[in-house]
Amino acid sequence: MIKTLVTGGAGFLGSHLCERLLRDGHDVLCVDNFFTGSKQNIAHLLGNPYFELMRHDVTFPLYVEVDRIFNLACPASPIHYQFDPVQTTKTSVHGAINMLGLAKRLKARILQASTSEVYGDPEVHPQTEDYWGRVNPVGIRSCYDEGKRCAETLFFDYFRQHGLDIKVVRIFNTYGPRMHPNDGRVVSNFIVQALRGQDITIYGDGSQTRSFCYVDDLVEGFVRMMETQPGFTGPINMGNPGEFTMLELAEKVVALVGGQSKLVFKPLPPDDPRQRQPDISLARDKLGWQPKVGLEDGLRETIAYFRRTLEL
Repeated sequence: MIKTLVTGGAGFLGSHLCERLLRDGHDVLCVDNFFTGSKQNIAHLLGNPYFELMRHDVTFPLYVEVDRIFNLACPASPIHYQFDPVQTTKTSVHGAINMLGLAKRLKARILQASTSEVYGDPEVHPQTEDYWGRVNPVGIRSCYDEGKRCAETLFFDYFRQHGLDIKVVRIFNTYGPRMHPNDGRVVSNFIVQALRGQDITIYGDGSQTRSFCYVDDLVEGFVRMMETQPGFTGPINMGNPGEFTMLELAEKVVALVGGQSKLVFKPLPPDDPRQRQPDISLARDKLGWQPKVGLEDGLRETIAYFRRTLEL
């Protein structure tokens, strides 16, 4: 039985990954400091004899014995990562150093959950893995953007210097059940506002685009990437190449909720990317992976989750 560590395992993505790994027969160690993760996300797993939960902050070393490491620990929404930007950078950088050190000692395979934010506000569209990005290194988002970029640097230096078996995945906008209702991300914002009958807040004119990947599709990509041959490191884009404007997303959410919410426009935050769309040719070619869940189907599942959670 493969012993697998998931850092950030009680978070939105991590909890779905823990579920999947247990289904696949892994012995799962879930590590989380519960800054943005929640015990509710993994409460249903606590009775499983092959699931273990540990409260721990990855900025401190971790001494455990595992075969695989998925490093997902880091707040991922602007509201959360800008709350304590110094700690956000520490989580990405010190967390990477600690998990890479653990992987080196154990000779374990390790996957880094990186982000499309490494591309910043891109001048290349769609974004391919060989694009170096356009990131503001001193902006309010840079604690996350540059922290994740530095983590990638560390992963590749451990690969080159120590021969570590690394995998790097760049995640594009992901949504689904267990998103935090107050995380400030556009899908959860729109759904919660629509369910409460509030106006839908759109920043800018609504023409900026994002590509939305349902969480189950992303987890499938994680699993496939982790099982690739040693030497295939990535980075590899994972997201849905279907591109939607904020206006289109808002209209879909309102239609699916069936409410009477109006659209309200506010100024665009600093350094907010105008376009974000992955080129997933590499994932298709190397992993045979592409998203299967359409936006409407995924939104229905997510809306149903928020209805239950918010009792609306």
